[in-house]
Amino acid sequence: MPEPAPPQTDQKTVYFTLAADSGWRQRIQLALADLGEGARFFRLIWALALSDIKQRYRGSTLGPFWLTISMGVQIGAMAFLYADLFHLQLRSYLPYLTASMILWNYLTALVLEGSGCFIASETLIKGNRIPFLVHAARCVVRNTIVMAHNAVILLIVLVLTRAHLSFSLVQSVFGLLLWMVDAVALSLFLGAVCARFRDIPPIISAVMQIAFFLTPILWQVDILKSHSVAMELVKFNPFVYLLDIVRDPLLGKGFDLVQVLAALCISIMVVVVSFFGFARCRGRIAFWV
Repeated sequence: MPEPAPPQTDQKTVYFTLAADSGWRQRIQLALADLGEGARFFRLIWALALSDIKQRYRGSTLGPFWLTISMGVQIGAMAFLYADLFHLQLRSYLPYLTASMILWNYLTALVLEGSGCFIASETLIKGNRIPFLVHAARCVVRNTIVMAHNAVILLIVLVLTRAHLSFSLVQSVFGLLLWMVDAVALSLFLGAVCARFRDIPPIISAVMQIAFFLTPILWQVDILKSHSVAMELVKFNPFVYLLDIVRDPLLGKGFDLVQVLAALCISIMVVVVSFFGFARCRGRIAFWV
């Protein structure tokens, strides 16, 4: 009795996968294939993000709204203190501080959790063949959902302070989409690097803490007008431009062309560097986690 013929295998795919690190051309092709395949898993990304939130707040009645309540109390206490220290009117300072704190916490979560996205998904990476984009996008979607809960605070503050609401609110969506693209790209790169070098996540956390005080979040840029050196340092802070393209429209100021161009340049650099870094590390991520 003749032996059954072995199942046919796509030799090109097998060779392509095994030769992942044989040259930049194949690395880039595999990275693009990962991104294209991962984009089709949007339902899985959404389901995993919701599952993470449900697991985190299992047994809690209010769930993620506990974070909203605690942040609201924190912002309220800080607003009275810093408005008095900076000699500002509470009615104008409270919306600024609220938008700044909500957006900065969102940005910090994107960076910190994104850097550990592959480490946190170790079981899935080792047990299933899932595009790496899924793990990075899962982290971004999860934190975006939490940020949406916290955005309720800003809406309440804008109504209470009778802030001028205009079409500029819609412009902030452009900034948020830009953030999400940057966050996915950065998560793919930092997630791989942090999986290889476990000492980097604490360094990133320390950098974000320092950036919190160097970025106009608690304070406004206007107080530095008499300090030319400090103003120049602010201009070289990339977080300033990324924060302004979302915060300013929320406060009714609209876009500033310089801020938009600077934010786009920063985003292009982040995406390009992250893509090539991910392409270089992609074939080893499963062995590093």
